[in-house]
Amino acid sequence: MFRFRKREPGEGGEPGVEAGAAQPPERRPAWRERLARSGIARALRGLFARGPAVDEALFEELETILLAADAGVTATEELIAALRRRAREDAIRDGEGLLAALRAELLDRLRPLARPLEVPPSPRPFVVLVVGVNGAGKTTTIGKLAHRWRGSGLKLLLAAGDTYRAAAVEQLCAWGERNGVPVIAQAPGSDAGAVIFDALQAARARNADVVIADTAGRLHNQAHLMAELGKVRRVIARFDPAAPHETLLVLDGTTGQNALAQLRQFEQAVGVSGLVVTKLDGSAKGGILLAIARERPLPVRFVGLGEGLEDLEPFDPEAFVDGLLPERSPR
Repeated sequence: MFRFRKREPGEGGEPGVEAGAAQPPERRPAWRERLARSGIARALRGLFARGPAVDEALFEELETILLAADAGVTATEELIAALRRRAREDAIRDGEGLLAALRAELLDRLRPLARPLEVPPSPRPFVVLVVGVNGAGKTTTIGKLAHRWRGSGLKLLLAAGDTYRAAAVEQLCAWGERNGVPVIAQAPGSDAGAVIFDALQAARARNADVVIADTAGRLHNQAHLMAELGKVRRVIARFDPAAPHETLLVLDGTTGQNALAQLRQFEQAVGVSGLVVTKLDGSAKGGILLAIARERPLPVRFVGLGEGLEDLEPFDPEAFVDGLLPERSPR
């Protein structure tokens, strides 16, 4: 097994705060606070703060906001058409009435995505394969998942399948140390499938409940690398024909419509059973979830809303919509 020198405090590459450092208790902000910086939230607050009348100009401005927020042309057109119909049928004349209608329409579209990932009692080990492009937050997501599931009493093991970069293996090992979870790793450049297969065998020998396997970040349009990811999946299936039991695609919420292209390519290469959408608390435009709901409504298992260990949460459409929309529109 490949081992790394432990980093000293202050050196780069550690996952978040220094492992073992005493952290003062902090109030965890609500979804509304964490989503307030998203592009769509800021734009919608500005629009409804004016107490607008429901007219053609309002619909056009709302359409512009949704398109700029990466909701996609089709999803935007359908949402605006539904709002026009509600305004006509319910005689909505003011911004507050349209805001209530917008909330209802958003929830109708986003609720089907809310299917949390629960680890079932069997099989054991339950194998989770994590895929995505470089920079999406795969390894950080794995660390947060490990923290979440270990806290619920599950016995975990991590597989360092991103063997292309020494830093990636080291980062996963740091997350494992931080969470008290063992990591199976080999030297950079090793065969990723072999590393993950070793991890699965170790998990069986140790009676682990869950194996979370990292993979090399790759561009979705690099065919040869996507083909190698398919090979990793076939290696896992040799261990258990039903595995991986969950294939999570991590999408960066700031990438907009490019996330849909990633989703299509990763589905074709390895199959995707669930999504994790990260960085929704920062500069993400937010509308990408509407585009996903319209184009490929796979379960959004978790969303990332911060840098802390606790900031990976099951997707809650009500909390998400509340975070995007102003509390009420002035009359």
